[in-house]
Amino acid sequence: MLTVFTLITILAACSNQPTFEEFFHKEMKENAKEYDKEVNYSYSLIHKEEEVIEPNDAIAVFTEHNPRGEQVFIAYFKQEDGQWEWKQTRGAEWDTPVKWSAMHQEPYIYSGAISDSSIKQVFAGREKANIIEVEGDKRFWYAVSDTKDAEMKVVKEDGTQEVIEELDDKELEESSEQFHNR
Repeated sequence: MLTVFTLITILAACSNQPTFEEFFHKEMKENAKEYDKEVNYSYSLIHKEEEVIEPNDAIAVFTEHNPRGEQVFIAYFKQEDGQWEWKQTRGAEWDTPVKWSAMHQEPYIYSGAISDSSIKQVFAGREKANIIEVEGDKRFWYAVSDTKDAEMKVVKEDGTQEVIEELDDKELEESSEQFHNR
């Protein structure tokens, strides 16, 4: 009798924990409260993957309409003591000079937006990136690597390969000014 009662208690406790997707939507709804109604904030979960690196972790790729316009993000989550925790996030904008970014803590997740239809593959070091169709010709890629400073490379449909250099802070500032002054 005691064993049955213990088993029922454990099952009841487990069922109270939100799924990863429930946790994600709850956090995003909380985030929406930070914006004025004029912003017309919205988000859309476009991809999720659980057990990416180890059991009890997850990645979410989502778009967000916020004061900067439409952006695409990747976030890494980990479940600790039965509770999901939001660990790291990187974002990108469409048609900017910044072609990729990286999470600077383990796990090293490289990612970026793609609006060039000739790009067929992306590599972060040896790791082939997952490419996700977002909408129209907008795509987003990400790769999980054990290398902190991996080289980014794209392979185009004609077979040519191109290394994508990381912009330093000064180049990023100059490129951002040119982009925003168009």
